[in-house]
Amino acid sequence: MERDMEDAPSANSMPSLPHIPTARQAPLVSEPSTMSVDNFVPDVDDNGIMSAISRRPSASSMQVTTGREEISMMRRGSLPPTFGRGTGDGVTPENVHETVEYEEADIDTVSIDLDSYGTPGPSPSSPPRNDASMERSVRGQSVEMGYTDETQNEGPSEKEHHVGSASAPTSPLEHPALHQHDEHHRQRESLPIVMLVAERYPPELAPGLGEIVRHCVHRNFVTAETMVEIEIGHRVAVSFVEDDDLPAGSVVVRSSHANFRSVPAREKFEVQVSYRRKIEAFRALGRMLGTVFALDDVNMLGTVMNWREDAQFDTIGVMIDCSRGAVLTVNSVFYLLRTCALMGLNTFQLYTEDTYEIPNEPFFGYLRGRFTQEQIVSIDNYAFEFGIEVGNPSFTSLQAAPSLRWDIWGKYCNGHDLRACESYTQEVMLSKSEETYDFIGKILDSASAPLRSKRIHIGMDEAHGVGEGRYKQLFGQKDSTDVFLEHLKRVHEMCKSRGLKPMIWSDMLFTLAAKNTSLTSYYDDKPLPPEMSHSMPSDLDLVYWDYYHTLADDYGKKIRHHRDLGYEPWVAGGIWTWNRFYSALPFTFEASRACLQACKKDAVRNIFVTTWGDDGNECDILSALPGFLYYAEHGYTHETEVDWGMMKRNFAAICGGRLDDWVYASKIDIVGLDKGRFPPNPSKWLLWQDPFYSFLSPQYRELNLEAYYNEIADNLMRVSTQDLDIYPLNTRLRFPALIARALALKAHLREHLVAANSAIASERAQRLYDVAMGPVRALREAVDELWRWHRDQVWLQTYRPFGLEIIEMRYGAIRTRLESLEERVLSVCGVGDGGGSGGGGSGHHRRGSDGDGSGRGGGGGAGGSGRSDSSPRVGVVHGGDDDVEGRMMMGGVGIPEVEEELSEIYVGVGLDVVVDYARAYTPSRSLGTG
Repeated sequence: MERDMEDAPSANSMPSLPHIPTARQAPLVSEPSTMSVDNFVPDVDDNGIMSAISRRPSASSMQVTTGREEISMMRRGSLPPTFGRGTGDGVTPENVHETVEYEEADIDTVSIDLDSYGTPGPSPSSPPRNDASMERSVRGQSVEMGYTDETQNEGPSEKEHHVGSASAPTSPLEHPALHQHDEHHRQRESLPIVMLVAERYPPELAPGLGEIVRHCVHRNFVTAETMVEIEIGHRVAVSFVEDDDLPAGSVVVRSSHANFRSVPAREKFEVQVSYRRKIEAFRALGRMLGTVFALDDVNMLGTVMNWREDAQFDTIGVMIDCSRGAVLTVNSVFYLLRTCALMGLNTFQLYTEDTYEIPNEPFFGYLRGRFTQEQIVSIDNYAFEFGIEVGNPSFTSLQAAPSLRWDIWGKYCNGHDLRACESYTQEVMLSKSEETYDFIGKILDSASAPLRSKRIHIGMDEAHGVGEGRYKQLFGQKDSTDVFLEHLKRVHEMCKSRGLKPMIWSDMLFTLAAKNTSLTSYYDDKPLPPEMSHSMPSDLDLVYWDYYHTLADDYGKKIRHHRDLGYEPWVAGGIWTWNRFYSALPFTFEASRACLQACKKDAVRNIFVTTWGDDGNECDILSALPGFLYYAEHGYTHETEVDWGMMKRNFAAICGGRLDDWVYASKIDIVGLDKGRFPPNPSKWLLWQDPFYSFLSPQYRELNLEAYYNEIADNLMRVSTQDLDIYPLNTRLRFPALIARALALKAHLREHLVAANSAIASERAQRLYDVAMGPVRALREAVDELWRWHRDQVWLQTYRPFGLEIIEMRYGAIRTRLESLEERVLSVCGVGDGGGSGGGGSGHHRRGSDGDGSGRGGGGGAGGSGRSDSSPRVGVVHGGDDDVEGRMMMGGVGIPEVEEELSEIYVGVGLDVVVDYARAYTPSRSLGTG
């Protein structure tokens, strides 16, 4: 399902992923940056925004482009209020009279906001933590119990209490600051001191527990069967007990004694996990790992290993887009399944329009990296060991999958000729055609056969143009709503005959009824007419999807609209992964909080969160992990906001990353962001825009993006190369670090060229030469490093190679244009004839070891001469031309693109704009947009 924004509303066992090194493994990173950031302290102004950036005025609307059209996005409403201190469910000794409240200044007890999660890990100059302080022995543990001195040797009772949370869950976007140094938010400086040993557990848990042992981030969980030796200081026995008396979704964790060191003779300290559903046993394990990650004093084990959690939803899970050029490897799927299990997410869907096999249909998923039937079976078996249901691969039963756009599939589609048909009808299947339904039958059989689940998502979203094109020619004029409903009934009957329970995205029901293809008609206040429900199958599941709103009431309204039709909706939120390099986590948290608050308030039973890869799937899918965890934490608390301290600990223990650093990386797209708007994607269009034109640079002419992105690059480079035994996943943050490094060099490159080109005649050649050999050369090298890291350490470590060509063509284009820019500038300066082939950032004009610009690789500079001059020889040009300076003055030699005066395209909105590749790269509109 495409998540185009043009119509958006305003506002089983296998090795672990090689790109995620576990503790005590050599990190898969190259040497740290040569630029020192050890003593970095950012300079912030009164609002907490780095002083390098000055905000420009914003207008009440913003122009957004998505490759089809530019639209105006209205400013969103006010943000949800900040919520006060929450509570949790816990198990305490009978004589506990009060809860231990940790200092507000303690590590991780302050909720994540933009002040805190804009703070990367500390530099080596940070002062050491005071581990002797009992008040800091457990950092921000929520819903855990305090013990009085008189009861230190008492065991836990059967009595359950609600106790106050040790942290104040407030809005992650409460404050405007994006980055602020805070000594209270230090990262952990040593590995966990506790080894969890699963000594007793039902056989059904054994396979899953064994997989967690093999891949546990900090190697501090084993089972009795797998334990060889204890490498970590303290051993804690854990038993898992299935308890049929617990409600489905509930889990209770209890310690046997109040004090780990004060255990009577012939007794043993043990933690018991009582659960009803398998998934909650793994959720409890994940939280226990988070608890011991934050533990500095084992005396507190009897305190912190006591809690109860109750699932707020029957199903809660994720949907991963595998239809836009990035099909996950099986190992990557296994990694995500293990991670979801430890978080407590019990459903997992792979969105596969055509990236799976259909027998005897070789062109279905042709050259798209499709899953085989055997691979899907292995994924389903692996998930089953953790209690996770793999939903049937989503396919689109009206909106045609990419493979159906080959000419051989024309009989199934709605266009007259797929080589020349209407923009909409080529993407819509031809309903009412028996050939179409024969093919849909094959899809249903192939999609459902490998999986245990009988749920199947049949799409039906964004089927604009239904009833048009060939349909109208063959079957005559008919109302599009009637055509849609007839098709829905037919496919529903086909599902039921196969014992499948279908679900559909609900947007088309609303947009067709409104006679308006814009999604604004999906999200407005108008309910569907009651008679609509009479024409729909009664046992259909409708999925209401919404990724945009930040107010709970907006979600509640649409939930009620679905119930008014007689349907209990599923609700799907979104992690903003589309059309960008890195997930927009702050806005994801804000919109997700509103969505989840409404779902809890209105007792929605089934939810999931989506990721999408629109426009090339450039985004690192692992940057969505904080969003997965945010949903999971909400799924096990009745509070209106999560415990951010717990979320930090769980992210570190389950994923191996420091949450502050991972959210901080979103800053590559947040430059003084107006929170009332959708998250922009400047890192994308800044990188891809043509360096000669930089025609979007007027959007930020008042900002110093070089300083801004250098600061981000320095911080992310440091946290991606240090403390990787504690935070091994942080190596993945080298990707946004390299993006930021390239952007710091590119953002103002044209300005440097313009200034040099405008210099007085006697200085112009030298100044242009300095730009070519300085920032242009540095940018070429930065882009090359970024490209190789993106290819080798992100894409090929996560996805199958199919689809990588899209990304590499984009890098190839920018590399070629930068090479051309350098050569043309040098030619203007009288260095070379402009006909050389530098290539790949290792061009023949690359500086020698002494930085003198000497040629490498057998001579041949940008002009093919292999010149080693360190400065331009003004007036001397290969080919015998005379007086370059004079020719430049007369306009005979120059760079006309640089001489054009630029205008602001999206007036008044600055960087708060979303632009896709085709519109960002060139103003000629020739890359697929007409």
